[in-house]
Formats: sequence, C-alpha cells, structure tokens
Amino acid sequence: MHILALKESVLVYLDRSGALEKLIEDCKSFNGPHQNEAIYRFCVRVTPTDVTEVNSVLGDFVLHNPRRATALFQSVCFLAIKTLSLVRKIHTESQVNVILKWTHLPPFPEYSLTLDTFPRGHVTMRPVLIEGLVVAMTRVTKYTQGARFLCTDDGCAAFTGFHHIRVHAPGATESATIRNDFICSMCSSPLKEDVKFRVLGGEIGANVIRSSLKKWEFLCEKMSVVVDKQLVDLIHTKVIDALRPRQQSSVRFQSVTFFLRDELCNSMRIGHLYSVVGIPAHVHQWPNITWSIEANGVRKLEPEGPQKISSTLQELLQTTSSSHWRFSAILAHCFGLDVAPPGLFNTLKLVLLLSLVQTRAAAEETFHCLDLLVVTCDSLIADRLMMYSLGLAPRGVRHHATGEMFASLSRDEHGTGTANIHAGSAFLASGGICMLGDLSFYRKDKLDTLESALESRHVSLFIPGKKYGEDSDEQLSFPVPCSFWALSDSTDSFHRPGQMVTAAVGAGDIGPVSMQLADAFGLVVQCQNQAGEDALVTQTAHILQQAMKPGEDLYPSSVKLSCQDYKELITHAQSLQVALSDGAQKIIRGYYMASRRVRSLSQMSMASIKLLISLAEAHCRLSLRTLVLEEDAVIAVLLCETSVTLRHGASALTVPAHALFPCRLGDGGSQREAILDEFHQVVLRFIFSFAPGAEAYIREE
Repeated sequence: MHILALKESVLVYLDRSGALEKLIEDCKSFNGPHQNEAIYRFCVRVTPTDVTEVNSVLGDFVLHNPRRATALFQSVCFLAIKTLSLVRKIHTESQVNVILKWTHLPPFPEYSLTLDTFPRGHVTMRPVLIEGLVVAMTRVTKYTQGARFLCTDDGCAAFTGFHHIRVHAPGATESATIRNDFICSMCSSPLKEDVKFRVLGGEIGANVIRSSLKKWEFLCEKMSVVVDKQLVDLIHTKVIDALRPRQQSSVRFQSVTFFLRDELCNSMRIGHLYSVVGIPAHVHQWPNITWSIEANGVRKLEPEGPQKISSTLQELLQTTSSSHWRFSAILAHCFGLDVAPPGLFNTLKLVLLLSLVQTRAAAEETFHCLDLLVVTCDSLIADRLMMYSLGLAPRGVRHHATGEMFASLSRDEHGTGTANIHAGSAFLASGGICMLGDLSFYRKDKLDTLESALESRHVSLFIPGKKYGEDSDEQLSFPVPCSFWALSDSTDSFHRPGQMVTAAVGAGDIGPVSMQLADAFGLVVQCQNQAGEDALVTQTAHILQQAMKPGEDLYPSSVKLSCQDYKELITHAQSLQVALSDGAQKIIRGYYMASRRVRSLSQMSMASIKLLISLAEAHCRLSLRTLVLEEDAVIAVLLCETSVTLRHGASALTVPAHALFPCRLGDGGSQREAILDEFHQVVLRFIFSFAPGAEAYIREE
C-alpha cells in the first residue's frame, strides 16, 4: 500500500480515537517560556482492533512491525504539529518521539509468550503478553531517553539545528544510544553530542514469572515527560504451586527481566501478579547477548476463584441454620481427615480455618491478616495439619529457617550496578500464608526481625550507597503482606538467653519462644486434646488404617467434605463483606475495657482489640454470614482470653479447659452449644462487673 494512504489512515484513526485532541492538549505544556528541549515525547494509545478496521495493513504493522508503525505515527504527528502550529520549537520530524501504547492484544496464543516454547532463534520485535509473579526489582535509576548530535564540520547544514536526534529504542543499551562513532548523513563527518540537550530518563527492572493468557486491557494515562527506568524480574505463576508443601517437581522456573521506563516505573510491587505487554529484545553486551523485554503496559491481575460453594456445603448450612455455632464446629470436626481423625485437634483446625478465611488482600494495598502461634507437645501432627491447611490457601509458602524471610540484595547484572531487591518467603506469600514451622530452628536475629515485622506490619531494608553506586545510603520500608503460622514445642526444655519462664497462675509453657514474640503473634493456641492417652491411640489407629486401607472411607458416619469443598468455601468466605452488629460491638468493647481493668496495660494493648475484631469477623465469614453477631464475638473473646491466659496467667474471667470443644459432637453439638451459651453469660457478667459504664448497655439480669 502507498505510504500516503497509510498516513491518511493514521490521521483518520487519530481523529476517531480522540488521540488527535489529546495531542493538541499535550502540546500546550511544551509552549512554556522555559521549555527548550530537543525531543518532545508523546504517548499514543493504540487499539489494534480499531486500527485494523480503519486499515488492515496499518493494523498488521501495529501488531507485527511496531517500529514501522511508530514511524508512520511519528510522521503524521509531526505534520499535525506543524500544520496547526502547536509547538513552535519543533523544527524537524526527528524531534517528535512517539510512543505507541497498546490497549490490548488479540486473545490468541501467538500473542502470549511462554518460556516452555521460548523462541531460541531470531525473534521479531513485536508486542507479546506475559503474565507472572514479581520476584525481584531494582530501584529507579536514570537512563538517556534521547540526545542531539551535531556535525563537526562547520560548513555542513547539520552543524546546527536538529537534524540528528538519537532516541532510545526497545532493547537498546545506554552505550547503544550514546556513542561516539556516529557520522553525519549529509557529509559523512563525525558527529558529536550536544550535552545541553540530553534528555535523561529513569528505568526500573523487575523479574516476573509468567502465567496463562487472559482477557485484559491496559489503561495508559497521560504522563509528563520523565526519564526513569526500573528492572523487574517476573516468573511463571505456576511457581506459586511449586512453593507449596508436598509439591515434588523437576520443572525449573526461569525468570524474565522486564525494563520499566518513564511512567511505568513503580507500577509493580514485589510478590504481586501482573499482566505485561512488552517487546522482546536481544541486548548485546560483548561478548554476551542477554534477552529481556521492554514493558509497554502493566496491569495488576486480580485473583479469580469460584464464588459459589458446593451443594454439600449448602445443604449443611441449611441444616445447621438453627445455631450460629454449629456450622463452623462441623467444618472443623471434618477438616483434615487425611491427617487426623474427626474429633482430635478441633481447636487447632478451627483456628486454621479462621486464619484462612480472614487472610486476604484488600483494596488500596491493604491486607487483612490473622497470625497464629501454635504451642504443642506433638509438633509432628500439628505441623502436618498446618501443611495440609497451607495447601488450601490461594497462596501459601513454606519457609525454611535457612532461607530469606523478607528480602535480600544483589547487584544488578544488566549494567546499571544498582541494588536488586529479591523477594523472600513473606513477599512471595503476598495476600496468603507464610508458614514458618518450628521457631526453635531460627537464629535470634531472625526472630527479632520477625517480632518487629509482626508488631509494625512493616519491614525495613538497608541499602548501602557506596556498594551499589549511589551517593548516600537508603532505608526502604515494605508492608508485610501475609499471615504467619509458626510452631513452638512446649516439651523443648531449651530457653533462649534472657527469656523469662513465667510463673503466673494459669499460664502455660510456650516453649523456647520469648514472651515478646508470643505477644507479637497475638493469637497463641495450645494444641492438646482432653482425651489424653486415648488421643494418641486414636491417632495411631488412624495412621495404621490409612496405610492398610488406602482410599477407603474410614469414617462413613462423618459429613463428607473434600479438599475442593474447603477451597471453594475459603474463596467464597474471603469475598464476603462483613459488618459488626451492635451486640458484637458491645461485647468486644466491654470485654476489652474490663480486661484493661483486671490486667496490666502490656497484657491488653491496642493490638488486642484488633485481634478481637479480626477473630469475630473471621468466624462470621466461616459461618458464611455478612453480619457479625454476639455469638461470633463470644468465640473471639474465648480465643483471645485463652491466648492471654496461656501467656500471662488467668484473670477474673474464668475460661474452662477446652472451652471451644468441651465435648464430642455426637449429639449434633447441642451440649457444646449449651456450654457456650453459659460462657456467653459469664462474659456478660464479667463486662458488667469490671467494664466502666457497662450498666448503660449490659442489663444485670
């Protein structure tokens, strides 16, 4: 097709899409008295389907030959600027730097890039789609976006003016953009750079792990001319499954390096999932050739999951609707039957389910977490139950004591030499669960860092400037985006130096964990059974029957709930928007104020009321309700008081042993509910007796 017809089609598209009007608005910012630049940058949003409707050949260029498409758009934009006299300081076409921003790509396999079908030969520089998890990223640094070169022959027309403009191209290194071996196109004399007109930009790199293609659309906003870059490493989203426990695989995951430039800098966060449109490029750094991708658009991936529960759960919810405690009790009773028989470790099972439904990522970079420290004398079964539960979380990571929990640093390998921040287990578990295992295997400095992160929900990272090519040191702060599960063996006689062994009445032995760290977790649960030695016999029989009768139903009388049922339940419960009722607020506030009267301030801090609200909301979600009732608040009070008693001793509020599951659920839970109703009245009497002003909302009868 003739070049004039293509340019006419470009003009028609710019007019129809509103890009021409946007170009006119962008030019107004370049007419200021202090604006004197050699290069003027314009971003044009391109919708491939709309371009193809205007001209199919032009649409083919946009998708498969973006360099030629950019040249056509650049020529038309320059003609529009000169014809309409939009920017008087633009004299040549090379001063107009047009960046095409794809709004989306066709939903076909040819436009998605996967490493298992990585093209090892020559790759056409065309846009592709990659989805993945950010595992590393650098700080924002500067790069040369463009430069002006002048001829060294004073008799040549290129001795002045803007005839030779060098702009950054996808895949080009700094040395490729700024070189000293350019020659004049008019007289073949050497060119020299006019440093006054160099435009510096910023870039950032990130490593992303890819995932499958999904329908999406990128939103490209109008941005001012900045010149920053950042490197980001992405890796395939299947690595999330590889980080889970019991996942044995010989597959090796390789990260891909993305260059984020200008307005895309700081658009990605470590540990999050993104969909990125970019242009693959070979970077030549003799004698090596590296492969990377120039990002063109970034969109954060939102988790997708089933919003409905199974028919079995719906039937169970209907049959237990007469009680606000029974549904969650049966869920805990039938949970983890591959690990422990029904009726054993019910308190631990319930708390694990509460943490699973409460831990989720919310809008505006906020997270809802419910940390858990399990004190047990049988760490093997408790660890297996936690590992089993971790597999049900949308994202769960099993951390090892020798690994990096939060973040580590290395020098960037792509020539900038800046600090590259690598994600640890906590960041890889963003929006999910990070299981730490037995805390006795951790060094004291690791536990101190964990304690600080639990208290502030932030972690600091120190970057020495001299080591990474900066003028000054830098201290970065990152939010902690996950819940932590940990174990403490109460039979471990080892106590760390400086650890106080409590002698408070009613307090239990929390093992080698310091009291400060236990307080930082907030919720501490003692995992034990009232059956005593009978529990050991039951557990042993359960393991032997599983080994001798694999695949058989060992408990035909129990409600049959599969792992998929629990996954659907957790996903659905996390999506519920819950609100506190007046009765629940009164119980939570009254218990907190009364406990502040009978305990020291250090034992009932402001974190305690956050824990109470979180537990009440979690039980409400697990019961598949949207209004937090008094019954939910009673469960929260029971768990919180048990946790505080375990750490600091008993108070005026007496909590019976095994209060959550004082008996078996053989009668459908009626006896358990009667005991919980009695504890409800005990809590109300405790509030009435000790909370200031309680007589205004608690009646004595």
